[in-house]
Amino acid sequence: MNTFKPFGDQALLINFEQKIDSSINDSVIELVSKIQKASIIGITFLTPAYCSLTVGFDPNQTNFKALCQEILSLQKEKTSNLGSKDRTIFNIPVCYTPPYSIDFQAIIHQTSLSESEIIKLHTTTLFKVYMIGFLPGFPYLGTVPNALFCHRKKMPRLRVPAQSVALAGLQSGIYPSEAPGGWQIIGRTPIPIFNPKSESPFLLKAGDQVRFQTISEQSYLNLEKDIHSNNFEFKTLIENG
Repeated sequence: MNTFKPFGDQALLINFEQKIDSSINDSVIELVSKIQKASIIGITFLTPAYCSLTVGFDPNQTNFKALCQEILSLQKEKTSNLGSKDRTIFNIPVCYTPPYSIDFQAIIHQTSLSESEIIKLHTTTLFKVYMIGFLPGFPYLGTVPNALFCHRKKMPRLRVPAQSVALAGLQSGIYPSEAPGGWQIIGRTPIPIFNPKSESPFLLKAGDQVRFQTISEQSYLNLEKDIHSNNFEFKTLIENG
């Protein structure tokens, strides 16, 4: 049973079963889709997380009680479960060599795997975007194979380069901008996943899927050059897109 709680005076928090589980997260994402399609008056934002959904609203147009009733009605509507066919798959190129893979030796030490084994596991896993958070556009990606489990750094870095691809526990992620961070950096992508100047600033959204592809440093530099000169089509990242 979901619980509805006020979240300040202009938002409500919907809690699902409180554990990290793909099917529970699918239910969160499915509810987001229902709310968006219903075009409920007064909603200002929707922020899905692993097992919860925050719904912002304009108190001049609606209120907590009315919004709860409308959303509960939507939840009762029968829909098919969210399947992989409903998700966009992005193929994200990553350079796994120095100077981009600044924690690779630490990852080797923690996993007791070889460089090639680590890269193979990371590039053959189809990751799900569970949520966007921490930083604007930061995707929490799961689930990392158990063999790639890595602890966060005991002392976080003050500056992690933008577009660094990282591991922490059984999650992977991409830093959308330079920021402090304690995840283990496995490589870096030339693809900017967050553009604050764009009408659609986030490349990824909850429910999408990500497949990483290994590239050389020269390919990284070539892609970076194409992106900066606006000669890159982002739609080419979408599988079958």
